[in-house]
Amino acid sequence: MVSTDPGRNKVTATPVRVLALVLVVLLAPGCHPDVSTPRGTAEHFLDLHYVAIDLPAALEVTRGVARGKVEQELALTRGQQIDDTTRKPSVHYKLLEEHPAGDEAMNYVYLGTITVDGADRFERRWMVTVRREDDAWRVTNYQEFEE
Repeated sequence: MVSTDPGRNKVTATPVRVLALVLVVLLAPGCHPDVSTPRGTAEHFLDLHYVAIDLPAALEVTRGVARGKVEQELALTRGQQIDDTTRKPSVHYKLLEEHPAGDEAMNYVYLGTITVDGADRFERRWMVTVRREDDAWRVTNYQEFEE
């Protein structure tokens, strides 16, 4: 038995709290979007393009118009080093709407919240279109709108 000084509270972990903590630790790595689904592909693209700012990786999940847009962005940023020393914004997003476009395509609308060090936060809406191509979901277009 553990004893403490009089008046001190004893801290005990209940089995439910311990189980909850274990589940959080075990399931956290599985929180990545499932790219075998249209929504997972859209969110994987958003993570690569807007959150990680990894345009070469974002390019790999695109086709068509989206691919052309990412290629243009790569050309515009060529020579600009983006690495761990680069001040990156904090980006969060949430799904607002989803619209099927036939059996092989989906349109998603997300609300993105962007915060840059020392500046006010701002919001953007992103519309992402994914289409089934070559037995995989690919981002075929995306658009950004001011809030």
